[in-house]
Amino acid sequence: MKFSLASATLASVMAFSAVGISAPAHALDDQQKKEIGAYIKEYLIANPEIMLEVQDALERKQSEARNAKASEAVSSNQKALFESKFDISLGNPKGDVTLVEFFDYNCGYCKRAMSDMDDILKSDKNIRVVLKEFPILGPESLAAHKVSNAVKLVAPEKYPEFQRTLLGSTGRANEDSAMEVATSLGIDEAAIRKSMEESPNTPQVQEAYSLANNLGITGTPSYIIGTEAVFGAVGADPLKEKIANMRTCGKATCS
Repeated sequence: MKFSLASATLASVMAFSAVGISAPAHALDDQQKKEIGAYIKEYLIANPEIMLEVQDALERKQSEARNAKASEAVSSNQKALFESKFDISLGNPKGDVTLVEFFDYNCGYCKRAMSDMDDILKSDKNIRVVLKEFPILGPESLAAHKVSNAVKLVAPEKYPEFQRTLLGSTGRANEDSAMEVATSLGIDEAAIRKSMEESPNTPQVQEAYSLANNLGITGTPSYIIGTEAVFGAVGADPLKEKIANMRTCGKATCS
Protein backbone atom coordinates (compact mmCIF):
# COMPACT_ATOMS: atom_id res chain seq x y z
CA MET A 1 0.00 0.00 0.00
CA LYS A 2 1.34 3.42 -0.90
CA PHE A 3 1.58 4.80 2.64
CA SER A 4 1.83 1.56 4.55
CA LEU A 5 5.25 2.21 6.08
CA ALA A 6 4.51 5.87 6.78
CA SER A 7 1.11 5.01 8.20
CA ALA A 8 2.51 2.35 10.44
CA THR A 9 5.30 4.60 11.66
CA LEU A 10 2.91 7.50 12.21
CA ALA A 11 0.60 5.20 14.15
CA SER A 12 3.52 4.17 16.32
CA VAL A 13 4.43 7.80 17.02
CA MET A 14 0.80 8.55 17.92
CA ALA A 15 0.71 5.51 20.19
CA PHE A 16 3.80 6.71 22.04
CA SER A 17 2.20 10.15 22.41
CA ALA A 18 -1.05 8.69 23.71
CA VAL A 19 0.74 7.15 26.68
CA GLY A 20 2.91 10.17 27.28
CA ILE A 21 6.13 8.70 25.83
CA SER A 22 8.13 10.63 23.28
CA ALA A 23 9.58 8.63 20.44
CA PRO A 24 13.39 9.03 20.39
CA ALA A 25 14.75 11.03 17.47
CA HIS A 26 16.87 8.07 16.26
CA ALA A 27 13.75 5.86 16.05
CA LEU A 28 13.03 7.17 12.54
CA ASP A 29 15.45 6.94 9.66
CA ASP A 30 15.56 9.53 6.86
CA GLN A 31 13.31 7.50 4.57
CA GLN A 32 10.68 7.11 7.28
CA LYS A 33 10.77 10.84 8.02
CA LYS A 34 10.27 11.61 4.32
CA GLU A 35 7.35 9.23 4.04
CA ILE A 36 5.71 10.59 7.18
CA GLY A 37 6.15 14.14 5.90
CA ALA A 38 4.63 13.26 2.55
CA TYR A 39 1.77 11.40 4.23
CA ILE A 40 0.95 14.29 6.55
CA LYS A 41 1.14 16.81 3.69
CA GLU A 42 -1.18 14.80 1.44
CA TYR A 43 -3.59 14.14 4.30
CA LEU A 44 -3.81 17.85 5.19
CA ILE A 45 -4.31 18.82 1.55
CA ALA A 46 -7.14 16.30 1.33
CA ASN A 47 -8.60 17.45 4.66
CA PRO A 48 -7.82 21.20 4.92
CA GLU A 49 -10.61 21.72 7.45
CA ILE A 50 -8.26 20.21 10.03
CA MET A 51 -6.14 23.36 9.80
CA LEU A 52 -9.19 25.43 10.72
CA GLU A 53 -9.76 23.18 13.72
CA VAL A 54 -6.12 23.61 14.73
CA GLN A 55 -6.38 27.38 14.31
CA ASP A 56 -9.55 27.45 16.41
CA ALA A 57 -7.86 25.39 19.12
CA LEU A 58 -4.85 27.71 19.10
CA GLU A 59 -7.03 30.79 19.33
CA ARG A 60 -8.99 29.27 22.24
CA LYS A 61 -5.78 28.43 24.04
CA GLN A 62 -4.38 31.93 23.48
CA SER A 63 -7.65 33.51 24.58
CA GLU A 64 -7.74 31.42 27.76
CA ALA A 65 -4.16 32.41 28.58
CA ARG A 66 -4.90 36.07 27.88
CA ASN A 67 -8.03 36.00 30.03
CA ALA A 68 -6.19 34.28 32.88
CA LYS A 69 -3.50 36.97 32.79
CA ALA A 70 -6.12 39.73 32.71
CA SER A 71 -8.07 38.19 35.60
CA GLU A 72 -4.96 38.04 37.78
CA ALA A 73 -4.04 41.63 36.87
CA VAL A 74 -7.56 42.91 37.65
CA SER A 75 -7.42 41.32 41.09
CA SER A 76 -4.06 42.97 41.76
CA ASN A 77 -5.05 46.45 40.49
CA GLN A 78 -8.55 47.03 41.86
CA LYS A 79 -8.02 50.60 43.05
CA ALA A 80 -6.21 51.82 39.94
CA LEU A 81 -8.86 50.27 37.71
CA PHE A 82 -12.06 51.15 39.51
CA GLU A 83 -11.20 54.07 41.81
CA SER A 84 -8.35 55.99 40.17
CA LYS A 85 -8.16 59.68 40.97
CA PHE A 86 -7.46 60.31 37.29
CA ASP A 87 -10.79 58.98 36.03
CA ILE A 88 -14.35 60.28 35.84
CA SER A 89 -17.30 57.92 35.77
CA LEU A 90 -20.69 58.07 34.09
CA GLY A 91 -24.00 56.62 35.16
CA ASN A 92 -24.79 55.77 38.76
CA PRO A 93 -21.82 56.63 41.04
CA LYS A 94 -23.11 53.99 43.48
CA GLY A 95 -24.00 51.42 40.83
CA ASP A 96 -23.82 47.76 41.75
CA VAL A 97 -21.68 46.92 38.69
CA THR A 98 -18.76 48.91 37.31
CA LEU A 99 -17.69 48.76 33.66
CA VAL A 100 -14.28 50.22 32.78
CA GLU A 101 -13.61 51.34 29.21
CA PHE A 102 -10.10 52.00 27.87
CA PHE A 103 -10.38 54.42 24.95
CA ASP A 104 -8.42 56.71 22.65
CA TYR A 105 -9.96 59.81 21.07
CA ASN A 106 -8.63 58.74 17.66
CA CYS A 107 -9.91 55.18 17.87
CA GLY A 108 -12.48 54.57 15.13
CA TYR A 109 -13.86 51.51 16.94
CA CYS A 110 -14.27 53.59 20.10
CA LYS A 111 -16.27 56.13 18.12
CA ARG A 112 -18.57 53.41 16.81
CA ALA A 113 -18.84 51.88 20.29
CA MET A 114 -20.23 55.14 21.70
CA SER A 115 -23.71 53.94 20.81
CA ASP A 116 -23.08 50.83 22.90
CA MET A 117 -22.28 52.95 25.95
CA ASP A 118 -25.31 55.16 25.26
CA ASP A 119 -27.51 52.07 25.10
CA ILE A 120 -26.13 50.60 28.33
CA LEU A 121 -26.32 53.87 30.27
CA LYS A 122 -29.85 54.53 29.04
CA SER A 123 -31.21 51.06 29.77
CA ASP A 124 -29.37 50.36 33.03
CA LYS A 125 -29.81 52.89 35.82
CA ASN A 126 -27.59 50.93 38.20
CA ILE A 127 -24.43 50.77 36.10
CA ARG A 128 -21.27 52.79 36.69
CA VAL A 129 -18.98 53.35 33.70
CA VAL A 130 -15.37 54.42 34.30
CA LEU A 131 -13.70 56.19 31.38
CA LYS A 132 -10.03 55.20 31.25
CA GLU A 133 -8.11 57.44 28.87
CA PHE A 134 -5.52 55.38 27.00
CA PRO A 135 -3.76 57.44 24.30
CA ILE A 136 -1.93 54.92 22.13
CA LEU A 137 -2.56 56.18 18.60
CA GLY A 138 0.29 58.62 18.20
CA PRO A 139 1.35 62.15 19.22
CA GLU A 140 -1.98 63.71 18.23
CA SER A 141 -3.80 61.39 20.60
CA LEU A 142 -1.40 62.27 23.40
CA ALA A 143 -1.98 65.98 22.76
CA ALA A 144 -5.77 65.59 22.72
CA HIS A 145 -5.69 63.63 25.96
CA LYS A 146 -3.58 66.36 27.60
CA VAL A 147 -6.35 68.84 26.92
CA SER A 148 -8.90 66.29 28.10
CA ASN A 149 -7.08 65.84 31.40
CA ALA A 150 -7.05 69.61 31.92
CA VAL A 151 -10.80 69.73 31.27
CA LYS A 152 -11.29 67.11 33.99
CA LEU A 153 -9.34 69.28 36.43
CA VAL A 154 -10.72 72.69 35.44
CA ALA A 155 -14.36 71.83 34.73
CA PRO A 156 -15.10 68.21 35.76
CA GLU A 157 -18.83 68.77 35.44
CA LYS A 158 -18.34 69.44 31.72
CA TYR A 159 -16.02 66.53 31.09
CA PRO A 160 -18.73 63.99 30.09
CA GLU A 161 -20.03 66.31 27.37
CA PHE A 162 -16.49 67.19 26.29
CA GLN A 163 -15.50 63.52 26.11
CA ARG A 164 -18.53 62.55 24.11
CA THR A 165 -18.25 65.51 21.73
CA LEU A 166 -14.56 65.01 20.99
CA LEU A 167 -14.85 61.23 20.64
CA GLY A 168 -17.85 61.67 18.35
CA SER A 169 -16.19 64.24 16.11
CA THR A 170 -14.84 63.55 12.63
CA GLY A 171 -11.20 63.95 11.68
CA ARG A 172 -8.13 63.47 13.84
CA ALA A 173 -8.34 64.58 17.45
CA ASN A 174 -5.38 66.74 18.45
CA GLU A 175 -4.66 69.68 20.74
CA ASP A 176 -6.41 72.20 18.50
CA SER A 177 -9.57 70.16 17.98
CA ALA A 178 -9.74 69.25 21.68
CA MET A 179 -9.30 72.89 22.67
CA GLU A 180 -11.99 73.92 20.20
CA VAL A 181 -14.45 71.48 21.80
CA ALA A 182 -13.53 72.67 25.30
CA THR A 183 -13.98 76.37 24.53
CA SER A 184 -17.25 75.68 22.71
CA LEU A 185 -18.53 74.38 26.05
CA GLY A 186 -17.60 77.64 27.73
CA ILE A 187 -14.39 76.45 29.40
CA ASP A 188 -11.73 79.15 29.60
CA GLU A 189 -8.78 78.39 27.31
CA ALA A 190 -6.30 80.18 29.55
CA ALA A 191 -7.37 78.06 32.50
CA ILE A 192 -6.96 74.90 30.43
CA ARG A 193 -3.48 75.87 29.28
CA LYS A 194 -2.45 76.77 32.81
CA SER A 195 -3.65 73.38 34.02
CA MET A 196 -1.81 71.62 31.19
CA GLU A 197 1.39 73.32 32.28
CA GLU A 198 1.00 72.91 36.02
CA SER A 199 -0.65 69.48 36.09
CA PRO A 200 0.35 67.51 32.98
CA ASN A 201 -1.30 64.17 32.43
CA THR A 202 1.95 62.17 32.57
CA PRO A 203 1.00 60.22 35.74
CA GLN A 204 -2.42 59.39 34.28
CA VAL A 205 -0.90 58.09 31.03
CA GLN A 206 1.74 56.10 32.91
CA GLU A 207 -0.92 54.48 35.07
CA ALA A 208 -3.07 53.59 32.03
CA TYR A 209 -0.08 52.14 30.15
CA SER A 210 0.99 50.10 33.18
CA LEU A 211 -2.52 48.73 33.67
CA ALA A 212 -2.87 47.89 29.99
CA ASN A 213 0.47 46.10 29.97
CA ASN A 214 -0.49 44.03 33.01
CA LEU A 215 -3.92 43.25 31.57
CA GLY A 216 -2.66 42.35 28.11
CA ILE A 217 -4.56 45.24 26.52
CA THR A 218 -3.00 46.31 23.22
CA GLY A 219 -5.90 48.15 21.57
CA THR A 220 -9.04 50.15 22.13
CA PRO A 221 -11.77 49.89 23.09
CA SER A 222 -11.15 47.34 25.82
CA TYR A 223 -13.37 46.76 28.83
CA ILE A 224 -13.10 45.42 32.35
CA ILE A 225 -16.12 43.84 34.05
CA GLY A 226 -15.58 42.12 37.36
CA THR A 227 -12.24 40.34 36.97
CA GLU A 228 -12.69 39.80 33.25
CA ALA A 229 -11.24 41.75 30.34
CA VAL A 230 -13.21 42.15 27.11
CA PHE A 231 -11.11 43.07 24.10
CA GLY A 232 -12.49 45.05 21.18
CA ALA A 233 -15.79 46.65 20.19
CA VAL A 234 -17.94 43.59 20.88
CA GLY A 235 -21.26 45.46 20.90
CA ALA A 236 -23.80 46.31 23.58
CA ASP A 237 -25.47 42.91 23.96
CA PRO A 238 -22.36 40.91 25.01
CA LEU A 239 -21.50 43.64 27.53
CA LYS A 240 -25.06 43.64 28.86
CA GLU A 241 -24.90 39.88 29.25
CA LYS A 242 -21.72 40.13 31.32
CA ILE A 243 -23.24 42.90 33.44
CA ALA A 244 -26.28 40.70 34.06
CA ASN A 245 -23.97 37.81 34.98
CA MET A 246 -22.25 39.97 37.57
CA ARG A 247 -25.62 40.46 39.25
CA THR A 248 -26.56 36.79 38.95
CA CYS A 249 -23.38 34.95 39.95
CA GLY A 250 -20.89 37.67 40.86
CA LYS A 251 -18.75 36.98 37.77
CA ALA A 252 -18.78 38.27 34.20
CA THR A 253 -19.09 34.70 32.96
CA CYS A 254 -21.25 32.33 34.98
CA SER A 255 -20.28 28.66 35.07
